[in-house]
Amino acid sequence: MTERTAHIEIPDRYRYAVIPHIMVDDAAAAIDFYQRAFGAREDFRIDAPSGGILHAEITVGRSALMLGDAGAEASDAASLVAPTSLGGGTSVMLHVFVPDVDSLAERAEAAGAEILQPPTDMFHGDRTAVIKDPAGHMWVFLSHKEDVSREELRRRLAAAE
Repeated sequence: MTERTAHIEIPDRYRYAVIPHIMVDDAAAAIDFYQRAFGAREDFRIDAPSGGILHAEITVGRSALMLGDAGAEASDAASLVAPTSLGGGTSVMLHVFVPDVDSLAERAEAAGAEILQPPTDMFHGDRTAVIKDPAGHMWVFLSHKEDVSREELRRRLAAAE
């Protein structure tokens, strides 16, 4: 009888998530920034034969993020671009829950992030900061403060108008 390793259909790391895969103009610099600003851990990278990073994965908090250089071979074929190629805009915001959004925002700003909204207690029960990284990606970091019912959420939202 041959011993076989059990096949895991979906690795635990990816089991309950849509994994964002962002493109940047300098993935090595982006990884360095994410480590300094957000406490990210680099899990692995695949260098492109002609230079740059073809694919890398990092963990921010408990969230996996894939990234690579927009100019690497595989991304050329898929017409992937970095936000800088879009005139500074982006169509994606990355949300990550963290234990202490205030200290993360301080750390991110010190590392060169632009704070678009400083940590603020929001009507939905989370303390929230909105941050733009040097590559042009938008991040929403949240620390959960309270559970809010749908009714209370509607009441708070109406009161804020």
